[in-house]
Amino acid sequence: MDLKKYVRDVPDFPSKDIIFRDITPLLGNPDALNATSEQLLQLTRGKEINTVVGIESRGFFFAPFLASRLGAGFVPIRKPGKLPGKVIGEKYALEYGADTLEILENSIAKGDRVLVHDDVLATGGTAKAACTLVERLGGTVVQCNFLIELGFLKGREKLNGFDVQALMHY
Repeated sequence: MDLKKYVRDVPDFPSKDIIFRDITPLLGNPDALNATSEQLLQLTRGKEINTVVGIESRGFFFAPFLASRLGAGFVPIRKPGKLPGKVIGEKYALEYGADTLEILENSIAKGDRVLVHDDVLATGGTAKAACTLVERLGGTVVQCNFLIELGFLKGREKLNGFDVQALMHY
């Protein structure tokens, strides 16, 4: 199935000169949703994974599904102030600003084998921050997988050394 048919380009969102890849049509189509879920799962074939990290907010769409199908736990990585309890944070830059991600400090154990999932790999700042958080807690990032990779932004370069997989490339 050509999943790109279900991704809508939204110009100048969230700021001027940014083309936002809207996956809402993909999420709204049962066949595309199922195909996406199964194809993301196939990206992890042969990997030993016991924890799936989903990055706020659109990483939450598929990460729990992947965790369930992999027999793994799900851990959310969120923006500041959204998680209850003691957290660690990591600042990062993205294509249209800067932000911070946080994770509960007891959510990853030493030796956990982690899949980091998000919807889009753009400049790589968000994914790199998530990987740093996982590693600071003692986990090993087994793979970073994405629905979409915006190759022209060279985010893969920030994830050098990690297995990076994406379903769609722009």
